[in-house]
Amino acid sequence: MSFPFKLPMLLDGATATNLTAAGMPSGVCLEKWISENPQKLLKLQSDFIAAGAQAIYAPTFGANRACLSAYGFENEAVELNKKLAGLSLSIAKPTGVLVGGDLCPTGLFVPPFGDADFDDIYDIYREQIRALDEAGVDFLIIETQTSLADMRAAVLAARTTNLPVFVTITIDESGHTLTGGSLLPTVITLQAMGVDAIGLNCSFGPQSMLEYIEEILPHASVPVIAKPNTGAAMRNLLGGNPLTPEDFAGAMRKMMEAGARIVGGCCGATPEHIKALAAVVKEFGPLPESPEPDCYAAANEREAFFLGDDILFSEPLSCTSSLGDDLIDLDDERSNAALVKINSLDDAMLLCENSTMTRLPIAVHCDSLPVLDAALRYFQGRLIIDSTCSIETELMEPLAAKYGAIIY
Repeated sequence: MSFPFKLPMLLDGATATNLTAAGMPSGVCLEKWISENPQKLLKLQSDFIAAGAQAIYAPTFGANRACLSAYGFENEAVELNKKLAGLSLSIAKPTGVLVGGDLCPTGLFVPPFGDADFDDIYDIYREQIRALDEAGVDFLIIETQTSLADMRAAVLAARTTNLPVFVTITIDESGHTLTGGSLLPTVITLQAMGVDAIGLNCSFGPQSMLEYIEEILPHASVPVIAKPNTGAAMRNLLGGNPLTPEDFAGAMRKMMEAGARIVGGCCGATPEHIKALAAVVKEFGPLPESPEPDCYAAANEREAFFLGDDILFSEPLSCTSSLGDDLIDLDDERSNAALVKINSLDDAMLLCENSTMTRLPIAVHCDSLPVLDAALRYFQGRLIIDSTCSIETELMEPLAAKYGAIIY
């Protein structure tokens, strides 16, 4: 996959913290407030562009139906996204700067973390993405993400457009997402699904983020994004001690030396931080040719399973109420992948709910194309498909490509 923009690429800084400092009241719906007070946003984004940003994020972060419902604005999702994206486009287009349509987590969780339906989450993102596409944004940025289900639903929705897709993940200091997911399997899964760039945002400051960027770089087949905060939690920014622009830029130099090529700032990052970072970005060119990334792996939300040349399936496991125990108990020295037979939609959902109950990669055997589609759609990770399924190869391959699965 070739990256559609020039590297290195400098992103903007924070929106919410800067607007708060500029007088935005606390407790308001940020997106609605910006739509009613556009000059504050236009001034901020003009300053980011003047500082050297090559791409800015439209202020559509929380403008999905689920988040807007907390304020009673869920029926304004389409209108708000188009209006807010239009504001950023009006500032950026005359200068040649790119605009990313920004998407946040929905706050909804699929089983076993909640009772939301994956397809409902997909529909929420699809509505927002359609509006952003119609508004004319240059790419989509699925950011501050804490659940693989949200990320996969958003990526699938994004793939109904021709827009490039960036994803940035937010993790805690143990390296985990809110749903207990690990960074590397998330990266493995999403880049197999065809995202154009992937990385981290917010989470913590650049010094702490560096180790996680270094962790994923050897496995990244797409450009890596680093957009840390300035070193202080968002709620403490006004009274905390965030990094100065110079110190922030110095720390980001190490990120770029490690190999990150799309950089910017999150909470606390002002136009002055981006200006200092712009001087650092000028020191770097595109990454030189590097060895093939080590990304031939299956994954569930918590673990990546790097595969060798020979994948040896277990005896087929049936999708019964004891599937979780069967996966735990699977200890067959003659196999290195758990093979699960999927016969129905219920089987697909059962596999999804028990996906982390094994220390082996999971392969599925399925003889129905719609059922295989469901298994791949609802599994939060990267599955292996048993190639001996009776489904024709020319039908199986597009499905595997769509969901990032491996046919073996």
